[in-house]
Order: sequence, then C-alpha cells, then structure tokens
Amino acid sequence: QVHLVESGGGLVQPGGSLRLSCAASGDIIRLLYMGWYRQAPGKQRELVATISKTGTTNYADSVKDRFTLSRDNTKNTVYLQMNSLKPWDTAVYYCKAVTQVGGTTVDYWAQGTQVTVSS
Repeated sequence: QVHLVESGGGLVQPGGSLRLSCAASGDIIRLLYMGWYRQAPGKQRELVATISKTGTTNYADSVKDRFTLSRDNTKNTVYLQMNSLKPWDTAVYYCKAVTQVGGTTVDYWAQGTQVTVSS
C-alpha cells in the first residue's frame, strides 16, 4: 500500500505560478513512477507529467516549457512547479503513484487538489 498526501492547490491569476506537492509513504520501495493528472469539469482525466524511479520525466504537450516535475527522494515527495498558468489549466489535480510487484502494477491516487486560474 502507498499513501499519498497532496498540497498546494488554490486560486491564481493568469500568468501566475503554483507549486503542488505530493508526499508518498508506505510501500515506496516498489514505486515505479509518480505523476500528476488533472480533470477539468466535463472532461476526462488527462496526464500532466510523470517521473520515473530513474528520474525520467514525461510531460503533456500542453504544459511543456511551463510546468516542471521534480522529486526529493529524501522526502519521498514530488513537486509540480506550474508557471505561466492559463485559465484552461483550471482543474482538479491528482497525484498518482504506480508500484510494481513482479509483473503486476498497482495504481494509487491522492484525493485531488483544486487549481483555479482566473482573474
């Protein structure tokens, strides 16, 4: 089992910045990767960015050059730095962790944090 705790959402004006954090605890030795997804009203949940256990990052095209995903292994925490925020970045942001045991992967999701970009 992996337990995830998010923080950092809120209201920001267009062009502003926010940083989301996601701390993992529990069976973290089996972590394959962690990442952020988001879901806007009336839309499907979509990938924002992921980071593998080796540090390889992957970003959605819509956030490249604006968002940066990093991690602190000493704190088992990943950070999503979001700059130049746009109104269409408004969504509930979910942290996800994926573990692997043998050939089986298990997904864990945090509760979600609201990000609202509005003037």
